[in-house]
Amino acid sequence: MSDFLRPSFRVAFLLGFAACAALMAYALYSQYVLHLEPCPLCIFQRIAMIGLGLVFLAGGLAGPKSLLGRGFWAVLATLVAIAGATVSARHMWIQSLPPDKVPACGAPLKDMLQMVKYGGTTYGKVIVKVFEGSGECAKINWIFLGLTMPAWVLICFAALAAWALLAGFRRRA
Repeated sequence: MSDFLRPSFRVAFLLGFAACAALMAYALYSQYVLHLEPCPLCIFQRIAMIGLGLVFLAGGLAGPKSLLGRGFWAVLATLVAIAGATVSARHMWIQSLPPDKVPACGAPLKDMLQMVKYGGTTYGKVIVKVFEGSGECAKINWIFLGLTMPAWVLICFAALAAWALLAGFRRRA
């Protein structure tokens, strides 16, 4: 098999970083050009994607040669991807609820974070409130090939987790 199809760990992880950066670029394009305002769960998915990109970048720059080192970075990337996929799955579930079962719209995330700043609540309570979901998280305003944006983000997290595991645990050529 050609080296192009079997990149080194370093190259594979740097490609993973590039994929995360491209996905974030599209998220920003969607927000600022297509005018699709992200809901709180979208923001959490972005945070997970940025975190995954940083793990890919750090692992790629470290470029460990040992299986233990590569495995560490692969497992770390997979755990971050699972966290992001969990948020995406929760978002998809909220979008699948009948309209009468969707929680009411709450305060925007930036307002909830302002309340933390001024002592009105805690970060823990904000995170719990975000995961409860709201009407704005249930709104579907983007579909591609029959799937919503959270579904595509879930697919991307799964693919990036598989990519990290393949890079970390494949046999060296």
